[in-house]
Amino acid sequence: MKKHLLFVLKPISILFLVFSLPIFSVSAHGLVQNQEWLFKQLSKNQSLTEYTYQVIATYPHDSQAFTQGLIFHEGFLYESTGLYGDSSLRKIDLMTGDVLLEKKIDEIHFAEGLTLFNNLLIQLTWKSHLGFLYEKDSFEYIGSFEFPYEGWGITHDKQNLIISDGSDTLRFLDPNNFLITKEVQVHLNGLMINQLNELEFINGKIYANVWHTDLILIVDPDDGQVIGWINLTGLEEQSDLSKNVLNGIAFDQTNNRFFVTGKHWPHLYEILLIEER
Repeated sequence: MKKHLLFVLKPISILFLVFSLPIFSVSAHGLVQNQEWLFKQLSKNQSLTEYTYQVIATYPHDSQAFTQGLIFHEGFLYESTGLYGDSSLRKIDLMTGDVLLEKKIDEIHFAEGLTLFNNLLIQLTWKSHLGFLYEKDSFEYIGSFEFPYEGWGITHDKQNLIISDGSDTLRFLDPNNFLITKEVQVHLNGLMINQLNELEFINGKIYANVWHTDLILIVDPDDGQVIGWINLTGLEEQSDLSKNVLNGIAFDQTNNRFFVTGKHWPHLYEILLIEER
């Protein structure tokens, strides 16, 4: 789902009207919860671990890249960019932002999330119901698999692929046959949280950015319970909550480094997470 949030007119008197961002709008996945609503729900839950951030380093990032998926492996970034006619798979030099290897995706596909599993890069598509497999070093096309839902974000827990489709549901797939083995619904004390987008599996937990927000949820993969969250408000000056949104999480497991970027962001950030409570 890649539509912008809708604005509604709300009368505040007989003489004046103002624009206000609704708490909910409607998408193909049902009610969409915006940042204001989600921030309120997360903030009032004292049992959650809340993180803010400190910028450790800032790296250049292609501001033309409509970032959909991001991973870090052996010193390099791998990025999936979207949009019809402009989707790609890229290998990127972290320090310079230079694209070292690029594979253009057929214009009939809108590329989405990306992960690396058993030396294969796995790239989702939004509405084509396909995932593509590539050899990591050459980007040689190996094959594809079918996925009966929209493709948004993808990661893995070393045993299962984990895929989001923009709803509140995360699906676990067997990487040998790509069949769904488990589903969990992401929830916060009974409230289902949708618009789950880019995913990263870090130290046993799923990190999921929520589309149209500056927020990343930390999710228990066993039951979908939200156990923590990261507030990245103010990180990128040129971000907004409609188009140039947060969308890219990568983790350097060896050196415990956390990277984030967004669609059309001119920067990629290495950040330190700071526990607020």
